[in-house]
Amino acid sequence: MRSAEVSRTTAETEITVQINLDGTGVYDNQTGVGFFDHMLDQLSRHSLIDMTIRAKGDYHIDDHHTVEDVGIALGQALTQALGDKKGIRRYAACHLPMDDAQVRAALDLSARPYLIWNVEMPTQKIGTFDTELVREFFQALSTHGGITLHVDQIHGFNSHHIAEATFKAVARALRDAVETDPRKADAIPSTKGAL
Repeated sequence: MRSAEVSRTTAETEITVQINLDGTGVYDNQTGVGFFDHMLDQLSRHSLIDMTIRAKGDYHIDDHHTVEDVGIALGQALTQALGDKKGIRRYAACHLPMDDAQVRAALDLSARPYLIWNVEMPTQKIGTFDTELVREFFQALSTHGGITLHVDQIHGFNSHHIAEATFKAVARALRDAVETDPRKADAIPSTKGAL
């Protein structure tokens, strides 16, 4: 099974992440940040990656450290679960509509982290959640998961819809990228022979 568990403890947060890449999108995410939990649930459900996340953070300051550190731990778990990446499809993309919002996500599980972020939230908050934290999460996930990730907002005027379309688009791309390519199930998807 391509699964992993990562624990990360700092002076600011306490995080545990468990994932199974070959799951069915079963999730149990409790970070103490309600909207973020909702987004992580979408990430799990639409990537079909089983995901259990527990987080405690310095909420009296804000949600920044919790959201970022979950991204770090989840990226590390993805890296562990993928192992040598033998047989994966590696590249994937998704154009995802959600009501007024349309977001395109394209990614490469290359071990070369890079984030291109062309997303603008019309509001600074979704409920009590700082919208700038959406980018912070994906920056941490990209960096620690070794993912080249491009996210582009095509349309959208509702911040909730834009944020959710972003998580779902990345999830759908991730689902395709981590899946085994039946035509090359025993090969590293690179002419270099390693990723």
